[in-house]
Amino acid sequence: MILLDTQVWVWWVSQSDRIRGPIQHLLERSVGDGLAVSWFSAWEVAKKTSLGKLELGLDPDLWLDLAIHGPGVRMVDVTGEILLESTRLPGSFHRDPADQIIVASARILDIPIVTTDERIVAYPHVRKATTV
Repeated sequence: MILLDTQVWVWWVSQSDRIRGPIQHLLERSVGDGLAVSWFSAWEVAKKTSLGKLELGLDPDLWLDLAIHGPGVRMVDVTGEILLESTRLPGSFHRDPADQIIVASARILDIPIVTTDERIVAYPHVRKATTV
């Protein structure tokens, strides 16, 4: 199983051209094992659409329903353990709470994260499945 960060999840569900090459093959191969997505990513998508920072091309409720039930998607609960881990990530990590929770989720679940976020890519305390 791999954990998708929010942007990768949005691109995957939306079939964006930004998902191609090695990352596309990784996601296709991983569908059977599970594409983990944090419930916090669902919140982040809803929040960004409500603020006009993200355009999905569909009604957000419909998009989220399709995305949550997409092939291989396994929604990951935001547990107390994950919340606590997000407040004590080792080393230096930036202050974006969504990224903190997603990185903490990957650490607690002990699974690699798929991300294009350079700040997460540069963070040495989480396993990365691949980067674009």
